[in-house]
Amino acid sequence: MAQIPNLDNAPVNLTSIREHSQKELINILKNVRGKKCLVIDPKLGDSLSLIIQSSILKEQGVELRHLSADPIQSDCTKIVFLVRAQPDLMRFICSNVHDDVSKGLQREYHVYFVPRRTVVCEKVLEDEKIHHMITVGEYPLYLLPMDEDVLSFELDLSYRECLVDGDASSLWHIAKAIHKLEFSFGLIPNVRAKGKASVRIADILNRMQAEEPVNSSDMVMPEINTVILLDREVDMVTPLCSQLTYEGLLDEFLHINNGSVEIDGSILGLPQDGKKTKVPLNSSDKLFKEIRDLNFEVVVQILRQKATSMKQDYTDMTTTTQSVSELKDFVKKLNSLPEMTRHINLAQHLSTFTSKPNFLGQLDMEHTIIEAQSYDICFEYIEELIHKQEPLITVLRLLILFSITNAGLPKKHFDYFRRELLHSYGFEHIATLNNLEKAGLFKKQESRSNWLTIKRTLELVVEDTDTANPNDIAYVFSGYAPLSIRLVQQAIRSGWRPVEEILKLLPGPHLETRRGGFSNSPSTDTLSGTPTSVAKVPDGRRALVLVVFVGGVTFAEISALRFLSAQESMAYDLVIASTKIVNGQTLLETFMEKLG
Repeated sequence: MAQIPNLDNAPVNLTSIREHSQKELINILKNVRGKKCLVIDPKLGDSLSLIIQSSILKEQGVELRHLSADPIQSDCTKIVFLVRAQPDLMRFICSNVHDDVSKGLQREYHVYFVPRRTVVCEKVLEDEKIHHMITVGEYPLYLLPMDEDVLSFELDLSYRECLVDGDASSLWHIAKAIHKLEFSFGLIPNVRAKGKASVRIADILNRMQAEEPVNSSDMVMPEINTVILLDREVDMVTPLCSQLTYEGLLDEFLHINNGSVEIDGSILGLPQDGKKTKVPLNSSDKLFKEIRDLNFEVVVQILRQKATSMKQDYTDMTTTTQSVSELKDFVKKLNSLPEMTRHINLAQHLSTFTSKPNFLGQLDMEHTIIEAQSYDICFEYIEELIHKQEPLITVLRLLILFSITNAGLPKKHFDYFRRELLHSYGFEHIATLNNLEKAGLFKKQESRSNWLTIKRTLELVVEDTDTANPNDIAYVFSGYAPLSIRLVQQAIRSGWRPVEEILKLLPGPHLETRRGGFSNSPSTDTLSGTPTSVAKVPDGRRALVLVVFVGGVTFAEISALRFLSAQESMAYDLVIASTKIVNGQTLLETFMEKLG
């Protein structure tokens, strides 16, 4: 099965974006003549596998290695480092170069930064006195198509950098990526943003348009009608809840990384016990595309029905005389057997987690916190988790969920839990707690919570959710409708104006602007008068809305957006872009630090 997802059915030409990125990488490699060793920052490796196949790299005379502190094992005299602009990676490069020098190896070094070079990183190379030995360049990979409706900026630390480190450079990257899209698909006329970072991106985007205008005079209509920018900080409730869609649960328990999971072969019934197998998960797998966005309860039933149907077909084949066309239909069904076997095995493996009492208890507690009930029960449950030494992330997810929905913890509880966490998990986690406090995720209660008003007004808790035949996005969490997606729903239908009072209760400013015409002189003015829907395009096409999550998006939110887009009453297509696809664990891990 293809690791690189098929983008033919994308609502906008994402294939051109991927091909352009591939071409730029090949040009970089061609510029370094002869045989060369491409040394990749490990986190970039999986990203590149969605752009270019290793066979194409081999055609360019490339040996592939991962960057680490260990010396490069290669006979090549030309080394090309492809890295994100992070100081710790510069130290690995320096250690490799110093090691070569000490051995008397003479090599030609090239360092390409993704997506752009930084002064801080070049300073490290200068301080280590190797800058003069290196040719420095850039590989402007700002956007990565993950699937036919999902793009990633691959900025996994963006949320933490903005809230804890005071580093807003990722916001420039996001604006740059959107501006690059505009050069391909036309100036986006409508911008709606909520949150400090999102409003800032909208501002940078307009400055970029003023400095380097997208000339839309030849375009009858831009391909993307609206961009909705949303900070993760505006809704931190959703990623802390356990996702209940098939793809969401695969991410929660097996961790999907750049469109694939790496699991023990035995899970898939392969005879290579102990060996890891990579399973691609994208829309090229037809069965996965059909079931990924469904609630897991329903997925199990569908797989059971498909298996029963195939068994019945097999029985019919062996007991009756079939026509040639019937035989052909049966063989066609057999072709989908590997996909079905794969997902039955994965679903069976997931069931071992979802049926455990601790998972069901955690779900129950999440719903209790969201519904703002029985605080004492919540505190007792969290206290019990700490005393049982359950994973720290599990405890933090519930504590932070409580803190966010209650504008913090009462002082005595805050002090108590802070002390208990350090006592139980070790004082090396003091830096992690400080980071969470600085980000406003774990804090003392200083004001009344607005959660009940937000929950009630936006109808975030939906009773009697039908997961089998859903009529609301709440099916993705079996009763909780993601706050983020309710806001996107509102932004598309009628803009921010009708929910202005609710927006004021959520973190950060909001903005609604119309960007001027299709001329070289951009103008920005706030929409006034009647709220406008973005669902209508003059020539009858479905409008295309780009929804950008600044700080990460979960698979459950992606599923909820796909559900909205598929509704017959909604005349628009959606493309989702995010700094990274996250879940509660991976998002909180970016805040974690150990001292010493």
